[in-house]
Amino acid sequence: MTVSEVRELIQGESLTPEVPEEKEVLCGYACDLLSWVMAHGDEGMAWVTVQTHLNVVAVAVLSDMACIILPEGIRMEEESLKKATGEGMCVLTSPLTTYEICFRLMTSGIPPHVQ
Repeated sequence: MTVSEVRELIQGESLTPEVPEEKEVLCGYACDLLSWVMAHGDEGMAWVTVQTHLNVVAVAVLSDMACIILPEGIRMEEESLKKATGEGMCVLTSPLTTYEICFRLMTSGIPPHVQ
């Protein structure tokens, strides 16, 4: 499933419309502790978090994730969005809760991350 298909699945909106959404989403993850995500992040991951600062983008890029998903309509700071766009990292926002987003990802065949 591509980032574009995930966006539709979660009733999402792209906060980085300049970034192509063709990356393949290989797994999903939900966590707000950045050090934990740094240790467990992986290529192709769709990461659900409520964090919105610059370090979130850095962690996602470091792990070559497919996208960052912000639940409950959360918006990311403009500086962080500029950094995400410059790094080619898709940032999505969804009106759904983290629980609902993860449920939809799982039932659509996107597995949880397993290390």
